[in-house]
Amino acid sequence: MNNWVKKGMGPLAAVMALGTVISGCSGGGSAPADKAAAPNGTQTPAASSTEPWKVGSEPISFTLFGNYGWYTMPPWGKDVFSKQVQEQFKINITAINAGGNAEAKLSTMIVSKDLPDVIWGDRDKFERLRENGVLVPLDPYLDKYPNLKKWAGDEILNMLRSKDGKLYMFPNWYTNKPTGNAGYVINKKIYEELGKPKLETTDDLYNYLKLVKEKYPNIIPFEPGQAKEGKGVDLLFSAFAENNPASYAGTLRAVPKDGKFTSLFADPVYKEAMIFVNKLHREKLMTQDALTQTVDQVREKLNTGRVAVYADITATDYASKADAELSKSDPNAGYFMIWPIHKPGLDKNKIMVAHYDRLGWNAAAITATAKDPEKIFAVLDWMTSPDGMRQIVWGPEGMYWKGLDSEGLPNLTDKFFSEPAERTKNMNATNDLQFVGNSTYNDKIKVKAELSLPEEKRSWETKYQDAITWKTHMDLTALRGIEPPQDSPEGIIRERWIELYKKVRAQAILAKSEQEVIEIIDKGEKDAQTLGIDKLNEYLTKRWKENEEKMKKK
Repeated sequence: MNNWVKKGMGPLAAVMALGTVISGCSGGGSAPADKAAAPNGTQTPAASSTEPWKVGSEPISFTLFGNYGWYTMPPWGKDVFSKQVQEQFKINITAINAGGNAEAKLSTMIVSKDLPDVIWGDRDKFERLRENGVLVPLDPYLDKYPNLKKWAGDEILNMLRSKDGKLYMFPNWYTNKPTGNAGYVINKKIYEELGKPKLETTDDLYNYLKLVKEKYPNIIPFEPGQAKEGKGVDLLFSAFAENNPASYAGTLRAVPKDGKFTSLFADPVYKEAMIFVNKLHREKLMTQDALTQTVDQVREKLNTGRVAVYADITATDYASKADAELSKSDPNAGYFMIWPIHKPGLDKNKIMVAHYDRLGWNAAAITATAKDPEKIFAVLDWMTSPDGMRQIVWGPEGMYWKGLDSEGLPNLTDKFFSEPAERTKNMNATNDLQFVGNSTYNDKIKVKAELSLPEEKRSWETKYQDAITWKTHMDLTALRGIEPPQDSPEGIIRERWIELYKKVRAQAILAKSEQEVIEIIDKGEKDAQTLGIDKLNEYLTKRWKENEEKMKKK
């Protein structure tokens, strides 16, 4: 699993589903092919007039290609929300679909110079297009149409700039606040039957798991999810040091110290954490098939209440569904989340279980064949504005909202609360039409909506995200995209290092003693040095520092 992928809040069906890896890119634009930019560079467009073009002042149509094999854009104007936008704001978007093979479709369109007006997809797919002169820089429009610059801010936009210093990507679901779904989940019924013991430190956790094993022989004391992917095993790493997210182990596989990345296997905190994990496994306090089980097996155990403690990077996602399943037949059953576990002596408020980054999920880019790139940018800028977000995500005014409160958030109507099934259907209909989402604004509406509901009707997921998970995720935006190309010397080292890391982690979990864990990790460190881990960490450090400098620019 790629833990850098952002996952939205999820409540009220307002956020697009994430986590699918994107393939190539392609489309069919409205401008003549002979107007395509030359491959050796991209010309910066000039703003067409001193006055901003107003969305809705005249009709505008453009084509959009979703650069995903799995993605098929719903017809624009067919659902209630986009139909209102189409009629009121005179916006029409025509899909160019990939037909299941985005990379082949994109390649064909590039060769034929028959591009769409807008390409929407993963950020790492755009650099190749920029190098071929296919994309339009967005910088001339940022001040004239100010919503993107206002809501995303300079740090995010600078992180998205290409090697030539220009901005080509319009981000989707960017944010200025923490997000995240990692944490510790507790089986409510078992916890209450055992007298609600204190569960704060690693010692508390160990003693509780022993108690569970003694009293409930058919219950799994600790469920870490798919340990072969890290998951709850990596999460326990965060418990043994302050500001030490699982991401250092499971995603970066390096620990930043004194301004540079250092070897994970040489880190005493990692060794201490793996000794603890191994202890849980040896004493059968942890799932014994943690390294081989499937996602479906993890879900089945949660859904049937056969887990006492569950820790995972995606904890709120799985646990919220399991809580709903258990509480159907027994209102006293279900799950709840606790503040992250920490080693005794550490400040619990400095335990960061995982990370988030502010760049969001993916991005949109305007191609050089677009007939009027400024007007297209104006539409995207309106879509990411509060008004655009309300119209596309929450519907036309008067339906589910009416007027704004003092914070500029929509006042939700009785219809919003009284017709949940119809509302969910309508909101789901535009999930795949949200191309430039503004999480900073949209999440405020979702929280407001949740807090407007009675306690028993609030989303399990949002409740614990707001109370715990968002507060215990660390901003690692500056570490986004620092990995070397796969075919570079450092990239080859990285691929071999990942294989070694996974092998050592598995061996440490299955070791027969604490001493064997230490020996396995020490040998792993020697092997990592042979691979050239220091060269890789130097590269990662250099890219990290470059990102920090980017973010400082105004």
